[in-house]
Amino acid sequence: MASVTIAGALAAARLSIPIAEARLLLRHVLDANAAWLEAHRDDPLPRSTAEAFAALVERRACGEPVAYLLGFREFYGREFSVTPDVLIPRPETELLVEIGQKKLGAGDTVSRAATLLDLGTGSGCVAITLALELPQARVAAADISAAALAVARANATLLGANVSFIESDWLARFGDRRFDVILSNPPYVAAADPHLTEGDLRFEPLSALACGADGLDAIRRIVTDASRHLEAGGWLLFEHGYDQADALRELLAAAGFTDIEQHRDLAGIVRVSGGRWPGA
Repeated sequence: MASVTIAGALAAARLSIPIAEARLLLRHVLDANAAWLEAHRDDPLPRSTAEAFAALVERRACGEPVAYLLGFREFYGREFSVTPDVLIPRPETELLVEIGQKKLGAGDTVSRAATLLDLGTGSGCVAITLALELPQARVAAADISAAALAVARANATLLGANVSFIESDWLARFGDRRFDVILSNPPYVAAADPHLTEGDLRFEPLSALACGADGLDAIRRIVTDASRHLEAGGWLLFEHGYDQADALRELLAAAGFTDIEQHRDLAGIVRVSGGRWPGA
């Protein structure tokens, strides 16, 4: 590979991928910020660096998500490590965090006895964020994937969050434990949805994306089992698909949940639905 400058490497990369992504990847390889990159546009790149950057550009051009290439994604103002074992955190999931916080209170006003469970935790972004935002609460998180839990535990350690992790098929291993809030961003895409073969979704774990013919199998199971694991007056909250709001309302109502709420994201789409468990 012939000697190339930073500007030259970026110019070549933009033929394959968006320039903004190219800059992110080159900053990652150089461990440099945006200002440094701009100030050193005419600097030559060491051959090993240029080769590493070119390899990342090629992988991105083939569709691999930027988050997996960088090894992290920002969520709620914090960086979370991500691998192909976990779903990439998305901005719309921050709404689930915000609603979860409101159900328990704010910051130091939350009781030390308040308990919260995140089902299908993946990278741990929801549980860890809530543990950091509500330090008085006791936060638990579950996932059926041991590999995902390894990522979540590493994130909790890195960010200093006190979260109890358990390997469980949804609520199967929680015995008689009960919580004030159970929330989940479960798989909710229909198994035959063509979007699963497009874009970043091709590289994310299918088990974290799709569940059943209508995408609601996991949600149905959680709704059915949650009453045995919620305190009287406790809340069950879901993130769900753009076209599933009516189905969520019906499922929650049929299972005996009251005070059903549905919340819109910044795009005006009902993204989070939940209900209160009245108790036995």
